[in-house]
Amino acid sequence: MSSIMASPGGLSRRHFLGHMAATALSVPAAQFFTDLRANAADVRKKHRSCIVLWMSGGPSHLDIWDLKPDSEKNGGPFRPIETSAPGVQISEHMPKTAKQMHHLNILRSLDSKEGNHERGTYLMHTGYVPNPTVVHPGWGSSCALELGSQMSDFDLPHCVAINSPGAGAGFLGMSYTPFMVQNPNAPIANLKPPGDVDELRLERRLQMLSQVENQFIGQRRNQMAVDHKAVYGKTIRMMNSKLKNIFSLDSEPAPIREAYGKGSFGSGCLMARRLVEQGVSYVEVSLGGWDTHTNNFDALSKRLLPELDLGMSALVADLAARGLLDTTMIVWMGEFGRTPRINQNAGRDHWPRSWSVVVGGGGMKSGQVVGSTDKDGVDVSDRPIGVMDLIATMTKTMGIGIDTQYTTPRGRPMKIVDGGKPLPELIG
Repeated sequence: MSSIMASPGGLSRRHFLGHMAATALSVPAAQFFTDLRANAADVRKKHRSCIVLWMSGGPSHLDIWDLKPDSEKNGGPFRPIETSAPGVQISEHMPKTAKQMHHLNILRSLDSKEGNHERGTYLMHTGYVPNPTVVHPGWGSSCALELGSQMSDFDLPHCVAINSPGAGAGFLGMSYTPFMVQNPNAPIANLKPPGDVDELRLERRLQMLSQVENQFIGQRRNQMAVDHKAVYGKTIRMMNSKLKNIFSLDSEPAPIREAYGKGSFGSGCLMARRLVEQGVSYVEVSLGGWDTHTNNFDALSKRLLPELDLGMSALVADLAARGLLDTTMIVWMGEFGRTPRINQNAGRDHWPRSWSVVVGGGGMKSGQVVGSTDKDGVDVSDRPIGVMDLIATMTKTMGIGIDTQYTTPRGRPMKIVDGGKPLPELIG
């Protein structure tokens, strides 16, 4: 069990110096540091990552993952097609992803109970409903804290959000807030100093900033000030790192760019692959526009599903081909699903009662459907799944203890997983 009040993981200064003293008698210092770097690289290879494909607005699950062709009133015009997972069917407008379904699982019986965009987004990112007395950390920020501490020499942020800000870090503090990439097809803003500021001038400015911050921290002993200094330190480290080029897609071969698609979502998926390949713990890639109260079927077939299909299928196939899928979990979800009933505007409305999420990779079993809804898609007919069950499954897949607990600034205990159970159908 870990606590936010405990010191971060990794070598302490005393432990490090003691290790140096013991090692120096038998191993040259250069060899020691070579071994240390090799060990860090080995940790990175074994490190687990998560990529969340976030469908902002509430995706119409009944037209993607849980089609109802036999429902006269709720079925809609889309037809199901077979996939690479025996017995698993998905929308005809997802043909490329259909070929990758043996790597994935569909959870068709999620009941999240929150039909408001803001509340649903908060719930699906944290596992908790909004509470006026505490701001819960996004699950990705918890990953950054729990897993990022295992790679203390790492130059990149451990929580990255692409195309949207993602969920905040809540009471964990700004050190674990997602690093936002507004446009994966454009250079990252402020990742290098202004052209008229040379290296020496930048160093002087940073020294002055450090003095001011240290004095402020000493006087106020404020956690926000400590976090502010830590964030600046991480930023400077990234600015000086050769890994900063990982945010540029220019070096990717043209066939790879074409496979993912060059829109913001496809490019975001490609950037996510590049980031987890280096050891980043959590990446969220957003695709908006799913609030389809009107013209649902046109929006899906002509715009949303083609873009989703291209990026999602390429990501799964690319991770599998590179041997990264066993250590990288993929989660597709939004804040809720959409109503079985088709409204008078050829749209579907908000529906948190019985909808679908897709998960795979990270060592999970795959090629399955877990849970089901009835003929018309209204009620869960088998294996109801709660949001905390999903969070528990994700947490265990990432190798984080499901009993992990933090202490909020007000002294209240808060668990990452509160009452949920990992799905045994996915985790042996």
